[in-house]
Amino acid sequence: MFKRLVPHPLLTLLIVVVWILLNGISWGAAVLGAILGLAIPKLTSPYWPDRPHIGSPLTILEYAVIVLWDIVVANFQVAYLILFRRGESLRSRFVTVPLDLRTPEAISALAGTITMTPGTVSADLSGDGRALLVHCLETNDAEATVATIKSRYETRLQRIFEK
Repeated sequence: MFKRLVPHPLLTLLIVVVWILLNGISWGAAVLGAILGLAIPKLTSPYWPDRPHIGSPLTILEYAVIVLWDIVVANFQVAYLILFRRGESLRSRFVTVPLDLRTPEAISALAGTITMTPGTVSADLSGDGRALLVHCLETNDAEATVATIKSRYETRLQRIFEK
């Protein structure tokens, strides 16, 4: 019964929280957020019958903290590069990140995380979904950059989406 009423409970919760945060904390916002949080997943559930499995909530929290920290640090690094380095002295390049991730949700989360972090952009996904092309504004060592992406992000996303 509960699964028919709330087919995607995490999405419902996310919609309600985001709606309240966008519109201010009030009873009206909470009620409308709850209505939207129940209606949107119910109306869209036929379009994604194989919903992703979400693993450890603590890993999600750990991942969010690491990503936020990396965004803050990267902002300072990019600001330094822009203010104190000449364009021709930057060592920007494309690197290919081989993927161990297999689910589309995990790959999308990784690509989005890379793009949100200043100084890096996910540029392309290979046709077979086994490699991600990433542009780095500044990198000395492509292999170290790939290793950092895999150890900081990909392993945690595997625990969240694939285990």
